[in-house]
This record gives sequence, structure tokens and C-alpha cells, in this order.
Amino acid sequence: MDEQRDIIDVKASAPAPDPAPAAPAPSAIPEEELSRITQDVIRSLKTVYDPEIPVDIYELGLIYKVDLSDDRLLTIDMTLTAPGCPVAGEMPGWVEGAVRGIEGVDDVKVVMTFDPPWTPEKMSDEAKLELGWL
Repeated sequence: MDEQRDIIDVKASAPAPDPAPAAPAPSAIPEEELSRITQDVIRSLKTVYDPEIPVDIYELGLIYKVDLSDDRLLTIDMTLTAPGCPVAGEMPGWVEGAVRGIEGVDDVKVVMTFDPPWTPEKMSDEAKLELGWL
């Protein structure tokens, strides 16, 4: 009975160089409009307050990432000051409602994450000043 075997080349060869990272594709959204949407998103996020801390969620550092895709889906990755926050189920809806009406945004998705966990170091100086920490 013939046994088929794989042949492995054991000759040492130089590893292929890593290809250069690809440059990000240019956005389909004009730069001027993207800038306006960015300012509108920040302004809208600053209207949402943590009910236990009298500072908006943007300055508290609860917003980890905001991404606007070419098909105008706005995705917001956010966290809470604590996983057991009493408004954990409501806060994503508040955030979605705040940004939903922005011109140039067709849909909104809010993603809750606790990785990395929030710490007071994520607060802006404005938030720390508001709380009397500076």
C-alpha cells in the first residue's frame, strides 16, 4: 500500500518582509461635511448627562469611539462609570436619541462596552473642574 506524504521544505529561508500597511481609503463623505457632522455629534453628546454625576458623558470620557461609515451609519462605542449603573439599560437609548437627528447621519448604533473599564482619569479637565477636582 502506497502511503502519500506531505513534503516539508526545511531549508531556512528569509522571512518575507511585512507588507506596508495600506493607507486608509478616502472617505466618500466630503471633508467639510465630515467636520460639521463631527461638531454636531460632540454638541449632541454633551446634552446627555450621567444622572449620578452632574457632568455630560462626553466630558466624563464615557465615549470611547465614534465612527461614521461611508453609508452614513454612526457607530458609538461607549461605557458607563460602573457596570452596575442603574441607567445601564437606558443610557444607550439616550445617546442614540441625542445624535439621531443630525443631518448627514442615516442610522445610529450604540455599542456598550466595559473594556477597558472607565476610570476617573478618562475625564476631561473641564469635567474635573466642574466636579471640583482641579
